[in-house]
Amino acid sequence: MEGVLAEWLPSSEIAPQRLHEAMRYAVLGGGKRVRPLLAFAAGEVTGADPERVQHAAAAVELIHAYSLVHDDMPAMDDDALRRGKPTVHVEFDEATALLVGDALQSLAFEILTSGPLADDAATQLKMVQLLAQASGSRGMAGGQAIDLASVGKPLDLTELEFMHIHKTGALIRAAVLLGAHCGRGPEAATGALDHYAKCIGLAFQVVDDVLDAEAPTATLGKTAGKDAANNKPTYVSLLGAARARDLALELRADAHAALDKLAVPADRLRQLADFVVERTF
Repeated sequence: MEGVLAEWLPSSEIAPQRLHEAMRYAVLGGGKRVRPLLAFAAGEVTGADPERVQHAAAAVELIHAYSLVHDDMPAMDDDALRRGKPTVHVEFDEATALLVGDALQSLAFEILTSGPLADDAATQLKMVQLLAQASGSRGMAGGQAIDLASVGKPLDLTELEFMHIHKTGALIRAAVLLGAHCGRGPEAATGALDHYAKCIGLAFQVVDDVLDAEAPTATLGKTAGKDAANNKPTYVSLLGAARARDLALELRADAHAALDKLAVPADRLRQLADFVVERTF
């Protein structure tokens, strides 16, 4: 995946050099690549050609990378550390960071439309729509807006889940469904994969909240304890760390149960569910 992303990102020797250098800085050399992994694992379920899936996986990862660049800016979470190195606006400047996010988003859709990724044009058009919705006001951007508006406010569990279904879960769901749509007859598996993805999306955020509260900055690669310091509602602040961990385990069990409905084993998706819940960074 690192090689695929490096190939798609413009060379820092091409004008505008500083913007292209910052784009590569934002994307390469770090990150868990969970979303691409989910795309490839879902593609296995529908027999997708990995050459197709790598385009969809790259598109999702670039949207994710752009969201991190913007989230770290002073107008949002105002963070100085990401993936163990200075955030883009710190390493470069705020204007460059803003343009990096814009350019990465555009590049994601360029990649998604760069060749035939599905068996028919209608399916590929649906893939573009899926990524657009997952990224926009009814997905990731909307979730971030709710997050910013919720600082200092008590949220109940339903409200917290609604926020993170959009902020974190929407793009994870898109990664799974885009990978599946690269294969043959994805409709038969869509219901089970969709349920799996929704569970994993929430579990990812629950574990993120626990790690933010308990893991050190050196392990996380980003500033630990930011949520509590900024008085943001989290699963830990609402449920406590122990109950939050139990919730993550329940979501993993639900995700595994969804995979039981598939006609194929889906071992990689099961392993990724385990990784999401058991990770320490």
